Amino acid sequence: MEYSNLPLTGGPDQREDPDVQAVVFDMDGVLVDSFAVMREAFTIAYAEVVGAGPPPFQEYNRHLGRYFPDIMRIMGLPLEMEEPFVRESYRLAHRVTMFEGIPDLLTSLRGRGIGLAVATGKSGARARSLLDKVGILALFDHVIGGDEVPRAKPAPDMVLRALDLLDVRAEQALMIGDAVTDLQSARAAGVRAVAALWGEAPEADLLAQHPDAALHSPRELHELLPRVPVH
Repeated sequence: MEYSNLPLTGGPDQREDPDVQAVVFDMDGVLVDSFAVMREAFTIAYAEVVGAGPPPFQEYNRHLGRYFPDIMRIMGLPLEMEEPFVRESYRLAHRVTMFEGIPDLLTSLRGRGIGLAVATGKSGARARSLLDKVGILALFDHVIGGDEVPRAKPAPDMVLRALDLLDVRAEQALMIGDAVTDLQSARAAGVRAVAALWGEAPEADLLAQHPDAALHSPRELHELLPRVPVH
């Protein structure tokens, strides 16, 4: 586990922050491993709309965390790719898996009285459908999609909306993401930014953003949060 400027208390073997009352999660690459499904959906959508040739998935991957139409605009690809991409994402959703330790982590956090939200570049409806399919939707207080705020990541709107719904101040929350846009969104909202290094994003890119903490597995999050007994 790596730390930069996250305020922590306790001795050298007890690094935790008693003021954290909420955790905002990105979804893809943090809660669920959906990269293979996204790659296949993107490949099919590209072939249908653009035509033959290798789909530029590597470039697409660099923009993950943003709302899909925004990525298309940045890459100069047709917005018409969204329909087949979403269609195939729903069709292939049964292949998406959770990262090891996520259900136990979420259950533990809820037991500590910590508010939980998701802020994802996916549309809200698609995010809630996928979280329901993998069985963890009910563990979140709120799920906010890129289409449900005026500005998607890297703007702070989704994180600010989560804070408002959870009724917590920015200094009482963490945002955990696996993309540069996640960390930028957290910082813009005044929330401490935590890099999730267990996904496919290049570690160097995330560390270059100087996150407040960098975690190599979901279970390491326990060390940042207060140990509140379950009542």
